[in-house]
Amino acid sequence: MFQTFTTTSDPSQGAARLTALRARLAAEGLAGFLVPRADAHQGEYVAPRDERLAWLTGFTGSAGFAVVLPAVAGVFVDGRYRIQLREQVDLAAFAPVDWPETLPGPWISAHLAAGELGFDPWLHSAEEIARLEADLTGSAVTLRPCPNMIDAIWPDQPAPPLGRAFVHPDALAGATSLEKRDRLAAELRAAGQKAAVITLPDSICWLLNIRGADVPRNPVLHGFAILHDDARVTLYADPAKFDEAVRAHLGAHVTLRPPSALVPALHSLTGPVRVDRTSAPLAIAQELEEAGVAMVWGDDPCRMPKACKNAAEIAGTRAAHLRDGAAVVRFLHWLDETAPQGGLTEIAVVRALEGFRRETNALHDISFDTISGAGPNGAIIHYRVTEATDRAVRPGELLLVDSGAQYQDGTTDITRTMPIGPAGAEERACYTRVLQGLVAISRLRFPRGVAGRDLDALARAALWMAGQDYDHGTGHGVGAFLSVHEGPQRLSRLSEVPLRAGMILSNEPGYYRPGAFGIRLENLIVVEEAPPLGDNRPQFRFETLTFVPFDRRLIDLAQLAPGERAWLDAYHAEVLAKIGQRVEGAVLDWLRAACAPL
Repeated sequence: MFQTFTTTSDPSQGAARLTALRARLAAEGLAGFLVPRADAHQGEYVAPRDERLAWLTGFTGSAGFAVVLPAVAGVFVDGRYRIQLREQVDLAAFAPVDWPETLPGPWISAHLAAGELGFDPWLHSAEEIARLEADLTGSAVTLRPCPNMIDAIWPDQPAPPLGRAFVHPDALAGATSLEKRDRLAAELRAAGQKAAVITLPDSICWLLNIRGADVPRNPVLHGFAILHDDARVTLYADPAKFDEAVRAHLGAHVTLRPPSALVPALHSLTGPVRVDRTSAPLAIAQELEEAGVAMVWGDDPCRMPKACKNAAEIAGTRAAHLRDGAAVVRFLHWLDETAPQGGLTEIAVVRALEGFRRETNALHDISFDTISGAGPNGAIIHYRVTEATDRAVRPGELLLVDSGAQYQDGTTDITRTMPIGPAGAEERACYTRVLQGLVAISRLRFPRGVAGRDLDALARAALWMAGQDYDHGTGHGVGAFLSVHEGPQRLSRLSEVPLRAGMILSNEPGYYRPGAFGIRLENLIVVEEAPPLGDNRPQFRFETLTFVPFDRRLIDLAQLAPGERAWLDAYHAEVLAKIGQRVEGAVLDWLRAACAPL
């Protein structure tokens, strides 16, 4: 099994660790300290060494941060994690703070009259710190960069990861590393820039056509890179991660250096040097400034070409989704056969689904820990089942399963919600509204220049009309055998990045009723050019990549408009055509019934 079910943090230690941290802060003359979830690469998923927030507080969600002050320690999380946070931390020691409704600057000003607030400049971007400094303007609180105070009190902190790098074939990448480096180097020269510092692990892996194993579930490599305007790259990563085959693949124009060589190299650069204000650690800019190296803020040069998948990457992703769709269909058939017998638990569901994916003989890893939430656990948006929380899958309840896989040709992410036994009218009504939101995005045509924030509301309209909503974005970007959460593209009211052809996104509206049930439905989609229509204005549309039926037992046909029903019938016909040839026997019979016209 890739997934484990042990409890990965201990909230009972939170108070003692908080006391130790405050003692350390007092010794350093600090009034407080910022504890982010992020690592030096601003990753959402971090290695065990970088689980500082979880170690201190017990909270294991993939987004959030803590602000530790003398009298209060606030843990800031968004709507995805509010139930989870209150279940995982010692509420006598830590105060949950609803973010972004409450911003850290005003909160700090309200709880700290004066003093220096410490932060590790390797764990925060320049934009993040500048925004906090602006919010503290007029207060007597200032920010001080300092060594990491958590590391100073964490006696058994794990060592840095040493996952082995491996080659990602050019045929799947759709371009050689040299072709990518030449393209980006030309952009640097055109902008009058001598080099760019690259800090995002998935950007480095994309640029060099390599993959790694430093972060759970995401095949990425920890390191930093400097791309020069002549297409040379210096890669700062532990040499022990690279065997002879990978070194040969990198070639003579990629120089491998240990991470300790990065800061001296920054000092020796000739500017202007591009640094991404939103993703690079502030320490990078500080080192360049200290050395007098001219620096310019600019986007990570890999982010947009990585986001806009080429034909080979899209073809590989399609193939991965067909393989994965067949595995999920086998799982759903198994669930329908097994659940009525009783004795099924959330962990058993996870094990079975991973087993069907393993039977493809192509599974590299799961793309995140499977969310298997039965009944009220489905309302915990990023629920992770453990041996301590494992719940029976009971008749009369809903089961939410959000899962994905990493295959060498593509990354998948799919959510389906199923009834166990008869479903109530309220559950069916809510499910149908969520389904209407997914269909609205799937059917959409939209002009160039439109961003995710312009589309997000369309997925919520049916819920809004019933006075309902969900506290997460409608969709995130997805990589090509890279991170399952990839920027900069998103379907979210916060996203201002215009959508472009080749961007892969999730389409996942939901509805969650705490203490009762959760519903989420998710397909992956890719932006493509739309055929001419009307005035022939340039437009985009979405191609659906995921092919698994929706549960017709939860669909209230009376709520559907004719166009929605037509889309669902066409989608199910396509599911049967594409997946039907990959399954047989009782599974094929089940699929035919599941895909029958509504």
